[in-house]
Amino acid sequence: MIDSTLTLGTLNRLRLDHFAAPGAYLMAEDSSDVLLPNQYVTDDMMLDQELEVFIYTDSEDRLVATTQRPLAMRDHFGFFEVIDVTDFGAFVDWGLPKDLFVPKNRQKRPMRVGDKRFLRVVEDPQTQRLIGIEKISSYLERAPHMYPNTPVALLVIAQTPLGFKVIIEDRYEGMLYSNEIFAPIEIGLKTTGYIKQVRADGLVDVLLQPMGAKRTATDAQKVLDLLDTHRGILPYNYKTDPDTISEVFGMSRKAFKRVLTELIKEGKIAVGESGIHRQ
Repeated sequence: MIDSTLTLGTLNRLRLDHFAAPGAYLMAEDSSDVLLPNQYVTDDMMLDQELEVFIYTDSEDRLVATTQRPLAMRDHFGFFEVIDVTDFGAFVDWGLPKDLFVPKNRQKRPMRVGDKRFLRVVEDPQTQRLIGIEKISSYLERAPHMYPNTPVALLVIAQTPLGFKVIIEDRYEGMLYSNEIFAPIEIGLKTTGYIKQVRADGLVDVLLQPMGAKRTATDAQKVLDLLDTHRGILPYNYKTDPDTISEVFGMSRKAFKRVLTELIKEGKIAVGESGIHRQ
């Protein structure tokens, strides 16, 4: 079903209405149309076909469609590389031909070419253009009650002495603590996490793996999958050092030992001096 109208900064599902010299014109249900330039038109496109496109503005501030996807859409966060700096702001690469503008008064500190900055893509109410902003605190909400082990989308944005700051579901601020991370992690990582708790201040503690029985089941499947890809044998057991367990299995030694015990009880593995064997 085609969208009712054109929406800036998001994916739009539109009907291919007609072809013209500059490209194909796509139409929404309310008869508003937008150009899909020739560089995105392919031979298999047909009249009345429904296409999913991203809409932004060109160098003359006209709405234009593209089949490409930006690094982040309107009202979402992302990491962007600064590619040009001017007296009135900077431009960052967001994966589209026209770079994303970041006004000088929306930067936390002056940008330099080559910088990687964490930004939110928003619509400027004055110009109706999409811009990037680095001052994001007003766009973050106080987290509501969320149940432990609820899966959520995470974006890792900064490292602190305690661990890593994350943005949860593009709405809330959270923390991954170093002593609860058992897999490689870096700034800019997008991944699924799990709610540990929502604190009284509205900030959220999250984990990269679920807690309790859910976590044990997830970890157990990881061990079984690794066994299946290594012909049913792995050279690890209860005595394996914590660093190796963290590197290979992405879990703590305590969790690893718990998983081995559960899988032995279920008759799925045997563990000896030489390692783990699939039953």
